[in-house]
Amino acid sequence: MAARRATPLETVSLLVPEEALPFYEQALLSICPTVGFFRDEDEGPWRLEAVKPVGDRDAELATALLLAAALSGVEATLERTATEAEGWLARNLEQFPEQLIGRRFAVRGTHETAAPVAGRHTLTVDAGLAFGSGEHGSTRGCLRALEFIAHRRPRRLLDLGTGSGILAMAAAKLLHRPVIATDIDPWSVRVTQQNAALNGVSGLVRGALADGWKTTASRAGAPYDLVFANILARPLCAMARPLAQHLAPGGHAILAGLLATQERMVLSAHRRQGLVLERRFPEGQWSALLLRKAS
Repeated sequence: MAARRATPLETVSLLVPEEALPFYEQALLSICPTVGFFRDEDEGPWRLEAVKPVGDRDAELATALLLAAALSGVEATLERTATEAEGWLARNLEQFPEQLIGRRFAVRGTHETAAPVAGRHTLTVDAGLAFGSGEHGSTRGCLRALEFIAHRRPRRLLDLGTGSGILAMAAAKLLHRPVIATDIDPWSVRVTQQNAALNGVSGLVRGALADGWKTTASRAGAPYDLVFANILARPLCAMARPLAQHLAPGGHAILAGLLATQERMVLSAHRRQGLVLERRFPEGQWSALLLRKAS
């Protein structure tokens, strides 16, 4: 029998200024299962890197990058380098250790074999699809914010732009409440449903395809006591009004996907809709905001 050949892989990378980082990160995430970003100097540009099969979804990637350039006003040049396929996943698994977040959560990949950490809700994601999820500042900030307000026992929950479903699963495990988890990307909805089954909460997490608040699926459970929106700063501002309209009096929203430097812009848009800041949850360059609607 002939030996199985590994799929040829390539690393795609970009250099962008800080204000363009969220847009280009989202562009790469729409094609690649995981994206890393770093910078060598405190004031220098950010380098984003992702690994994908050679030639896979190149047309979609080009479109996503054009959209990122239009939204950010920054044009970035994509670089490609060959990546050794053999052992690539194993190396990345080594770089995805279990993440302990706040006092209540642990995020791990499916490759972890150790017993779950006592006293924490373990969130397991497919390491081949989403390793690194617990390392992102936006995710960590949202989980800390959820932990902060859990004692208020919100009943009607929405995760808008669910991605891998990690926040919906966390809320389902911590609060034992059903969660509507919507995303504009069919792939994300499928992954959310798979992850919910993997974590034993498929009966509580309902994935649905939706374009923000424009689709009935996102509005079906309103008025909500808690809405997660881990997206990007500008879309968050654009959706401030429908968010306020679909929150119950006294309800909360956890907003993320924004850099600390974008807080003022996001807060201004939501304050105009009657929402007030209850607490910030900074994580490095990123920030999650806990907002409340007046009772």
